[in-house]
Amino acid sequence: MPARCALPGLEGAEQNYRASLAWARQQQARSRELRTSTNLAKLWESQGKRKEARDLLAPIYGWFTEGFDTKDLKEAKALIDELGENR
Repeated sequence: MPARCALPGLEGAEQNYRASLAWARQQQARSRELRTSTNLAKLWESQGKRKEARDLLAPIYGWFTEGFDTKDLKEAKALIDELGENR
């Protein structure tokens, strides 16, 4: 697992999500990458970075071909829909 970040607040949260995302990619842990990307996308959405959030999450969601009834995939899809293409 990635090391913990010492930075407080949103900056620390983003740094932690990025470290977790790098770890998931290195381990080829697709479910972990989806969950972490969803969380990072939520953070970015709260900061007004809607396009960046969608651009991160949509391709990862697109990798999956089954399991669409799982909590993680439902949550990711709902966020992608909320972010929309043109908002």
